[in-house]
Amino acid sequence: MGDQRVIPFSPPDITEAEIDGVVEVLKSGWITTGPKTKEFERRIAALCNAPRAAALSSATAALECALRVLGIGPGDEVITSAYTYTASASCICHVGATPVLCDVAPGSFEMDLEQLASRITDRTKAIIPVDLAGIMADYDGLRALVESSSDGFRAKNDVQEQLGRIALIADGAHSLGAARHGLASGEAADFTAVSFHAVKNLTTAEGGALAWRAGVFDDDEVYRRLMLWSLHGQTKDALAKTKVGAWEYDVAFPGWKCNMNELSAALGLAQAKRYPSLLARRRAIVSRYEANLAECGVELIRHYAEHDGDACAPRILTDEEAAAVRKREAASPDGHASSGHLMIARLTGRSTEFRNRTIEALGELGIAANVHYKPLPLLSAYRDLGFDIAEFPNAYAQFENEITLPLHTLLSDDDVDYVCERLAETLGALERSGVR
Repeated sequence: MGDQRVIPFSPPDITEAEIDGVVEVLKSGWITTGPKTKEFERRIAALCNAPRAAALSSATAALECALRVLGIGPGDEVITSAYTYTASASCICHVGATPVLCDVAPGSFEMDLEQLASRITDRTKAIIPVDLAGIMADYDGLRALVESSSDGFRAKNDVQEQLGRIALIADGAHSLGAARHGLASGEAADFTAVSFHAVKNLTTAEGGALAWRAGVFDDDEVYRRLMLWSLHGQTKDALAKTKVGAWEYDVAFPGWKCNMNELSAALGLAQAKRYPSLLARRRAIVSRYEANLAECGVELIRHYAEHDGDACAPRILTDEEAAAVRKREAASPDGHASSGHLMIARLTGRSTEFRNRTIEALGELGIAANVHYKPLPLLSAYRDLGFDIAEFPNAYAQFENEITLPLHTLLSDDDVDYVCERLAETLGALERSGVR
C-alpha cells in the first residue's frame, strides 16, 4: 500500500501570530473579558454581516442565550433536527422548553420542510436549523414556513414582539464564512450561534458567539441582555469595575456564567485575520477530495466550494480579495458556498458494519476518520425523553453508512491523495472479503 503516515482528523492550525497574541495578553495583566474580547466581537460581527456579536464560552451557551433573550422556557416548544449533535437540542432542555425533533428529507442532511410544518403548534416559539458540515440550511424555505405560520403566534416578551413570528435560531457551529443565496452565515437566520471549539475552522480553543440579523431588534438592548445572561445578571463586568470609584453594581436577575476570556479572544483575533485564506484552503481541499473520489462509489456531501488557484495560497487575503471571494460565492450556480468544515461521505449501499470496519482499517493505516453524527434518538438522553429512531428513518439512513474524512488546513495535497488512495484500497479489500 505504499508509505504510511499519520493523518489526524482535525488538529488546530496555530502559527506564531496566535502564540504572540496570547503571550501579549498574558503579559498585560488582564486575562478575563476585556478589550481583546470586544475587538473579537467586532471581527465576528463583520464576518457574519451582523450588527453585533456577543462572544461567549461556547456555541451551546450562545444557543441557550438566544432562547433566553427570546423569553423561551417552560410551556414552549422548540423544533430542531434529529440529525445533529446534542448541543442543538440540549440548550432547549436547559431553558425548560420542550424539544421537538424533525426528520431530515430523504437523502439529505437538512430537515424535511413538509414534516417540519406538521411539527409546528401554537406552543412553537423557535426552530433551530443545523448548518451541517459548513453548508447553510435552506433559510429561504424556513423563513417562508415561519412567516406562513405567524397567524397563530403569540409573543411572550418585547423581543418576540419585535420578531412577530417563530424565531429561526441557526446552529451555525460549522458555517462561519459560508454563504447561501447572497447571505452570509450570521445574517440569514434571526440569531446564529457560532463555535470556536478546538476542531472548528476558526478556533479560540473553547468558545462561541451569538450574532443576529440587522434591522429586526434593538441591537444595543439585545447585546446588553446577552452580557447580563453571560455574567450572572451582573450589571458591570470586571473591566468596568476597575474604573476609579466604580465598584458599585447590581444583579438584575440570577443569570449564569458563560463569558469569553481575553486569552481565547486573542487567539481568535489572530485566527480571524487569517480566516479568508483558511477558508480558501479548505475549499481547495474539498475540491481535491471531490476529484479524487469521483469514481470511488462514495457519495460526498455537496459543498459547492468556490475557489481559484490564487485564493488557495496560504496567505492572508486583502479586504478587496476577500470581497471578491464573497461576491463569487453569492453568484455561484447553486446559490451558496460552504465553509468546508467537514468532509462528510456516505458509503452508499453499504452497512453500518462495513462503515465501522472502514474506519478501523483507515485507523490502522494512520488515518483518523469519524462519524457525524449519531441521530439524537439513538442516544440515551433522547430515548429517555421518548424519542424513537424508528420515527426518523431518513436520519437513520443517512447515519448508517456515513463516514467523515480528515479536513483541515494542515493537510497537504499529497495528504489528501493519500487518504483517498487508502480509502479506495480499503473499500476494495472489504468488498473482496465479503463484508457488505
